[in-house]
Amino acid sequence: MLRGGGRVAGLDGLRTVAVVLVIVYHVEPDLVPGGSVGVDVFFTLSGFVITRLLVGEYARTGGIGLWSYRRRWVRLMLALLVMCAVTALLSVTFALPLFRGAWVAAALAAGSVVNLVRAGESGTYSDLTAPLSHTWSLGVEEQFYLAWPLLLLVLLRHATARAVLACVAVLCVLPVLWRTVLWDPTAAHRIYNGPDTRADQLLVGALLALVLARLRADDPRLESLRCWAGRLCWPALAVLGLIAWQIPITEVSGWNPVWYTVGFLVAALLTACVVAALELCPRSWPTRLLSLSAMVWIGRNLSYGMYLWHYPVIRLLHDLGVRGDALLQTGLAATFAAALASYALVERPLLRRNRYRVRRLEPVVAVGPPAL
Repeated sequence: MLRGGGRVAGLDGLRTVAVVLVIVYHVEPDLVPGGSVGVDVFFTLSGFVITRLLVGEYARTGGIGLWSYRRRWVRLMLALLVMCAVTALLSVTFALPLFRGAWVAAALAAGSVVNLVRAGESGTYSDLTAPLSHTWSLGVEEQFYLAWPLLLLVLLRHATARAVLACVAVLCVLPVLWRTVLWDPTAAHRIYNGPDTRADQLLVGALLALVLARLRADDPRLESLRCWAGRLCWPALAVLGLIAWQIPITEVSGWNPVWYTVGFLVAALLTACVVAALELCPRSWPTRLLSLSAMVWIGRNLSYGMYLWHYPVIRLLHDLGVRGDALLQTGLAATFAAALASYALVERPLLRRNRYRVRRLEPVVAVGPPAL
C-alpha cells in the first residue's frame, strides 16, 4: 500500500539551516570550511520531498500524472530565469569586474547545464560559469528529475514492493562504486558536479520516502524506525555540523579521496536520519527547534530564493567594495530582501494562479501488481 505524507514543519526549518550554512561558506569559508555540506543536505531532502509527492499522486490516482511535480518545477524554473535575466542585465549595463561576461553564465544556468560545464573542466574552474557557479546544484537536481519520475513509475507498476525498495537501494550504491572507479585528483570536478556521481544523495532521500510509504501506521517496523531515528538524530546533526566546521570539502586536502568516494553517501545517510526523525518524531527536541515558526516560514517560502540570489548579491556587494564582516552581514540582509521580492513578485503569484487551476482528483483503485 502507498500513502503520501503531508508537509512537515521541521523539514522547512532544516532548509533554513542548510541555506544559511551555504551562504556563510561562500562569504567566509574560513568559518565553515565544509559549509558546502548544506548542498548535500538539500540533495537528500529534495529527493525525499519529490518522491513523496510522486508517491502521493500514485496512491491517489494509480499513476503519476506529474501535475503537482510540474507545478513545483514551473515555480522553481521561473524564479531561476528571473535571477538569470537580472544577472545578464547587470553584466551588460554596468562595468563590474566580477559580472563581466555574466550573460554567458546566465544562459548556461537557465539551461540547467552549469554542472555539466564544470564537470568537464580540470584544474581551476574557468570564468565561464563563475558569476552563477552556484547553480551547478540546480542542474544536478533538474537532470535527476527528468529521469526519476519515469523510472519510479515503471518500478511501481511492474515490481513488487520489496523489489522496488531493493532496486532503489542498489541504485544508491552504484554511484559510490562509480566514484571509486573515477577517483583521481584530476577528476574532482567531474565527480563533484556530475549528475551520475551525485545521484546517490537524491536517491537516499527517495528511498526513505518509499520506505515510509510502505509502512502502515500499525506496522511494528515503523515504530522501530521511529525509535532509531529519534536516537540517531542528534548524533547525525552533530556529525554534519562537525563536517561543516572541520572538513574542507571543496579544497585540496587529505580528506578528498574519502569524501569524493564514500563521503557523499555518508552525508546523505546522516541527512536521512535527521529527515526520518523530523518526519516520525514530532515531539523530539530537534523537531521542535527546527519547527520554530520563523525558521519554518523562511525555509518554506524563501530558502530557494535565498540560494538563487545569494551568489550574485554577494558578488555585486564585493564589486562595490564591501568586505569583511560587513560583507557577511550586508550579504545576508540583501539576500533575504532579494528572496522576499522573488517570493512576493514571482513565486507566490504563480502558486496562486496554479492553485485555482488545479482540479482535485478523487482516489481511484490502482490496477496491476502490488505496489508499495
